[in-house]
Amino acid sequence: MFRKNQFIVAALLLTMGSSLSGASSAPDKSAYTLFNRTPESQLRELSTDRPDVTESPYTVDAGWGQLEMDLFAYTRDREKIAGTDTKVSALSLANINLKFGLTSNIDLQTVFEPYTVIHVHDRISGTREKISGFGDITSRLKINFRGNDGGDTAFGIMPFVKWPTNQHGLGNDSVEGGLIVPLAFNLGGGWDMGAMTEFDVVRNEADTGYAVDWTNSVTFSHDLAGKLGGYAELATTLTRGRDLASFDCGLTYGASRHLQFDAGVNLGLTHATEDLTVFTGVSLRF
Repeated sequence: MFRKNQFIVAALLLTMGSSLSGASSAPDKSAYTLFNRTPESQLRELSTDRPDVTESPYTVDAGWGQLEMDLFAYTRDREKIAGTDTKVSALSLANINLKFGLTSNIDLQTVFEPYTVIHVHDRISGTREKISGFGDITSRLKINFRGNDGGDTAFGIMPFVKWPTNQHGLGNDSVEGGLIVPLAFNLGGGWDMGAMTEFDVVRNEADTGYAVDWTNSVTFSHDLAGKLGGYAELATTLTRGRDLASFDCGLTYGASRHLQFDAGVNLGLTHATEDLTVFTGVSLRF
């Protein structure tokens, strides 16, 4: 698993090197702010941080808002360790990332989970448990350094903080945060590549201090037919001695310049990873 992370980081660094070399012409949008809206004629193409795990380096144009939402996300996992046999399923409804463009290259994001219900079934004892409610809120700031409005490469950073607002044990009741570094690369022939590395400062399981999780991902996307596109992705995480990895794939449909629908499946590749996640969602710029 560590070698997989090394491969992904190497790809990310190569892409970063390409993104920082050379120059590309781009329109001057420095005069536009949250209170001086970018004219619609100068808007860049709709870019979202969903549906894949890999975040986008592109920001929302100044003065515009963007809603990115799961209509639903269903996760299933079964663990059989040292004589235990536990089945866990979770359903999340309307998970939202609400964005506002502050400047031509900075946007502010608020991620929240209005409702999640988790069912835990101990197949050995026969006991069942259900918890549900509101989840945590995460504040994120995305800063684009290159490629927002032109060129074959793009690069940005995204610091974030998670606030413990959850109900009924749906979180660990700790303030956590981290840094995401996303990149994008136009490969030509209708192919695009995204890469990301992420460092999360998280509360340890013993609740005695903090540890660092390390996530890396690479995604490839291509237009399939008309407004329909597809993607495939590999994502890995080193987290407190456990190796997580998933293969993710899905579809996107650009209904209009400001509206996109998506659906996808994430398949766990290691024992510690959730077995299956299926979801569908929508993104709207306004």
